[in-house]
Amino acid sequence: MSKDDCVFCKMVDGQIPVTKIYEDESTLAFLDIGPLSDGHTLVIPKQHFEKLHDCPPELLGQVGSCLGKIAKAVKDAMGSEGYNVLCNNGRVAGQLVKHLHFHIIPRNTGDAVFNRWPAYEYKEGVIGKIAEKIRENL
Repeated sequence: MSKDDCVFCKMVDGQIPVTKIYEDESTLAFLDIGPLSDGHTLVIPKQHFEKLHDCPPELLGQVGSCLGKIAKAVKDAMGSEGYNVLCNNGRVAGQLVKHLHFHIIPRNTGDAVFNRWPAYEYKEGVIGKIAEKIRENL
């Protein structure tokens, strides 16, 4: 997807209106129009990068440095007990807009936002092999 076709880039350029929460030279935060809970906020780099690993470390650091204060503001404003910060990378992971973005989702007991976390235990000997494969790709 090119920058010209990206809905988030159009938001950054002012072509599509957003309900802004925060903005600086590298970062834009706005309310999600399809929220999972009240206050669900998206935080994006203004430059177009599709996935987390595509974004240059310096820019990622600038965006990341804002996440904490935005998350706290969302949590406090919504009076939520907690929040999730999520970054979906690729369609299979739930990324619907091909522009790097972080979700801040306010949470409260019993909200049923995420009812299931399909955790499991590794079989004997598997965890070490997986760790080695990952280290080889660093």
